[in-house]
Amino acid sequence: MKKLAISLFSILLFSGFIIAQQNSANISFEKEVHDFGKIKEDGGKVEYEFSFVNTGGSPLIITNVKASCGCTSPTWTEKPVMPGQKGFVKAVFNPVRRPGNFNKSIFVETNSTKERTILRITGEVLPRVKTVSDYYPKTMGDLRLETNHMAFVKVYNNQVKIDTLKIINTSDSKMQIALENVPAYLKLTPVPEVLKPGEKGYLIGEYDGAKVNDWGFVTARVLIKMNNVLDKKHTITISAKIEEDFSHLTKQEFINAPKIVFQEKTFNFGETDYGKKVEHTYSFTNEGKSDLHIRKIRSTCGCTTVAPEKTIIKPGETSSFKVIFNPGSRTGTQRKSIYVISNDPKKSNERLMITGNVKEK
Repeated sequence: MKKLAISLFSILLFSGFIIAQQNSANISFEKEVHDFGKIKEDGGKVEYEFSFVNTGGSPLIITNVKASCGCTSPTWTEKPVMPGQKGFVKAVFNPVRRPGNFNKSIFVETNSTKERTILRITGEVLPRVKTVSDYYPKTMGDLRLETNHMAFVKVYNNQVKIDTLKIINTSDSKMQIALENVPAYLKLTPVPEVLKPGEKGYLIGEYDGAKVNDWGFVTARVLIKMNNVLDKKHTITISAKIEEDFSHLTKQEFINAPKIVFQEKTFNFGETDYGKKVEHTYSFTNEGKSDLHIRKIRSTCGCTTVAPEKTIIKPGETSSFKVIFNPGSRTGTQRKSIYVISNDPKKSNERLMITGNVKEK
């Protein structure tokens, strides 16, 4: 008798579940994956409309549709879909700058018994044929360049580093290239010096770290003169981060090296009034075994620094420097960095921080 009662209860429970499902909305897609096949990168956007039917007994509502990346822009039936009626989710894919195979997902959330459905679009983007403007996007008159920034990245103070920059003459006549305002630590050579119409060439740069007489991030602007005509808008930026080379130090020299130790690396000024300057003094000690040389102190936007009391600190000695943070018109949370460059081989570019909040005006 007991087993019969349990069986009857199970049947009733299952029947109730079936009835509840029949009374609920239910989304049924004709297909959940669409393959676009091969499409051209410059062929424009492609789209596909995933069609579905509400096979349930209640109005179906799509609550949210989200694509796995910004390159797919979905639209969908926004009104409730009545039982037995059709709706859609449309996926639009933009192939520009996306060569190669793609497999993107569209997440469809509804009030259906199946709360989330994942649709997918796949295919292969055939790359477009690149033009001169693709390879040489920067324009200076009839001269085109692959970039207007020659970045040498890291250059040691005892190193000569070489880099090249591609150029092309897009005019119908010869073009003589010359460079002006070139710093002493840099040698820039156009190859060839005279470009024939449509001819490609290079600017070969030689960066001598020993001649820079500076530390950290260093930039310079060089003027390009074409056929003896100088336009001050035709400039390229040269940049490098100058660092000291410690690779030649022996094990004993590392042991005997200077060691910079700050009492604090982060100063939190709490909260300050709008436009009010904040000052703080950072103190540091040379806990190493040889003289500590402060090469440079560099700050980010809004901070100025006062030179330290001493730039050569003997072992065991202490020095300090002042930092002044001027918020100007900035408000809210502030995080500013100060970099101390020294001859400590383990901490040659120590980062300090000033943080706090500036009140609204």
